[in-house]
Amino acid sequence: MDFAGKHAIVTGAGSGIGAALCRALAAAGADVLCTDIDPVAAEATARGLGARWAHLDVTDAVAVQRTVDEVVARAGRLDLMFNNAGISWGGDTELLTLDQWNAIIDINIRGVVHGVVAAYPQMISQGHGHIVNTASMAGLTAAGLVTSYVMTKHAVVGLSLALRSEAAAHGIGVLAVCPGAVETPILDKGAIGGFVGRNYYLGTKGMSTAYDADRLARDTLRAVTRNKAILVKPRQAHAAWLFARAAPGLMQRMAARFVSEQRAGQRAVDAG
Repeated sequence: MDFAGKHAIVTGAGSGIGAALCRALAAAGADVLCTDIDPVAAEATARGLGARWAHLDVTDAVAVQRTVDEVVARAGRLDLMFNNAGISWGGDTELLTLDQWNAIIDINIRGVVHGVVAAYPQMISQGHGHIVNTASMAGLTAAGLVTSYVMTKHAVVGLSLALRSEAAAHGIGVLAVCPGAVETPILDKGAIGGFVGRNYYLGTKGMSTAYDADRLARDTLRAVTRNKAILVKPRQAHAAWLFARAAPGLMQRMAARFVSEQRAGQRAVDAG
């Protein structure tokens, strides 16, 4: 993969998939701006790559626009916009506070919208570009205990596919990245009640180990070069997606049973 001379912005670049995307882009020759709400983490990612970094809160539309404008002012264009920043809450839906609902909507949905609003008109003006939105298998299938996350990632997939149908006429690609469990800090964050992310995402859903973030980043760049609409990795996740499309009713019953098993496991841990 050759991204030499390409100018890219990655949000949520301080860790996980975002940091891996920065590494893959830098290795492929791109000029990448690593951005994160945590400036120390963004700088750490960039320092190891000899890349640029910036503090960026994706919920701040003005800041996102300013970041895009600064890259365009410096480089003359923006080739790749990776709307990757995201958070997750895990636990029974009734335990979520309104503040938690608002936080995940602001970051996972509005954060992506802000990236599109800032980058897409510029890409139309220059006649090319690619927007990559990090969604999830949770944006293609649905199971409880991560209800707010599922909602936001379905929104990201819908936005990506709808925008792609418009963007093609402008020479712009749009990709929704929909992985299963990836080895990132998000697996151990956002727990509410007795929810344990690793127990939920791994072991009982066909994946005993999380997918490697650097491997996903390389998969993503290949998907960009092939102008794919959706990337689903690993194979187990792709198989689950196909199954959900073929037998949605059965998949829903399996999801309900899975939630019951998760709750039983949480009760056993609490009792022990």
